[in-house]
Amino acid sequence: MTDRGKIDSRVFAEVIAPKLGAQRDDVALGPRHGVDFGVLSIGDQAVALATDPISILPALGFERSGRIALDIVLTDVAVSGLAPTHFAITLTLPTEMTDTQLAATWDGIHQHARDLGVSIVGGHTARYEGVDYSWVGGGTALGVGSHDDLVRPDGADPGDDIVMTTGPGTEVAGLFATLFPSALGLPAETVATAQERVEDIFAVSDALTVVDACDPTALHDATEGGVVGGLTEMATGANVVFDVERSAAPVRPGVEAVCRAVDLDPWYISSAGTLLVTAPPAEARRAVEVLEATGTPAAVVGTVHETTEDDSGLVLDGTRVEPPASDPAWNVMAELSER
Repeated sequence: MTDRGKIDSRVFAEVIAPKLGAQRDDVALGPRHGVDFGVLSIGDQAVALATDPISILPALGFERSGRIALDIVLTDVAVSGLAPTHFAITLTLPTEMTDTQLAATWDGIHQHARDLGVSIVGGHTARYEGVDYSWVGGGTALGVGSHDDLVRPDGADPGDDIVMTTGPGTEVAGLFATLFPSALGLPAETVATAQERVEDIFAVSDALTVVDACDPTALHDATEGGVVGGLTEMATGANVVFDVERSAAPVRPGVEAVCRAVDLDPWYISSAGTLLVTAPPAEARRAVEVLEATGTPAAVVGTVHETTEDDSGLVLDGTRVEPPASDPAWNVMAELSER
């Protein structure tokens, strides 16, 4: 089992997956490793739902932290192809968080939910001893829509193109530059540029743009394990090969400098805000066009191929690669926090 971050696939398969409570006919899709959402069948409608931790980082500003925390949870529903519609939240806050700071955090959550058409329908908010920033609760998001509109991360077909938005490593680069600016040993202007990457973490609108404009076969976000982890999950889930070229990917300013400074490969670290999409070539080109029209960098980075043997997975620059056992950024963050 990993020391930090998500549990690995073995622990999931041995501990979590065999014990899922009661079996119900209305569960159309239950927990699966590499799939961020479940699906219920309620009448003739599909309900996609996902849950995630809530992280509030004071260094980002409380209002912005609220917006980011909400968007990260909602993204796990948006990649289902259904727009998020409802949200429930638990905030277990540190005792030092003031009412003013809570108000700013909640304003960020409320305003972002309102802008996305999401209603907050329940929750629990309290302060407790023993709670520290940044992990201060959890949220559950729902999206209600048609079963015909569902998109799964394991739906890629041979012949599809692969689209990447934003680029690898943006989340970690933005957060490290903001949280540990003096520890990176980089020029102030480089750090300032990398700090702008925090605004690249938002992905709900991009996911909805893709599903509104084209017909993706698969959609996934590149969180823990980065784009290598996300692409591998998509490829193995669909029993296909993803053939990807690094040089084709968009790269945001400041990312490579921060990653070099802390000896991390941006392709293997969390990049919330980066979406991975597969679609037939014409649909993939359309996705790139509409995303770039909204200001989100996007590019076709590879193609999907059939497997001739049991060799599904990711080929990066002509070489088969495996995802990290755990996201290496966790250990680096722990080291930087202790300096």
